[in-house]
Amino acid sequence: MSTIRMRISPAGDVLDVKALVRHPMESGNREDKSTGEKIPANYIQVLNVEVNGEQVMQGNLSEAVSKNPYINIKVPGKKGDEVKISWTSNTGESDEASQAA
Repeated sequence: MSTIRMRISPAGDVLDVKALVRHPMESGNREDKSTGEKIPANYIQVLNVEVNGEQVMQGNLSEAVSKNPYINIKVPGKKGDEVKISWTSNTGESDEASQAA
């Protein structure tokens, strides 16, 4: 099951893309209360958005972004276009999801 949930609303030649990405976004500064050890950093570094295979946005995120980030962007496109969102974390994890507008 994907960590990305998307909702896309076409409006003329623009797609309003809303996405929720389930991710802990750990900064590496917090301590585990039960052990006292630092929780290792684990955050999304790169977030990509493509429409019909063409990259329309690339975001470089950091540990400062909150847990389960919500993204809302407007990108060029029309009803029926395929939108793909993908991310890669600092630990090498990744995920992607696609949906038709």
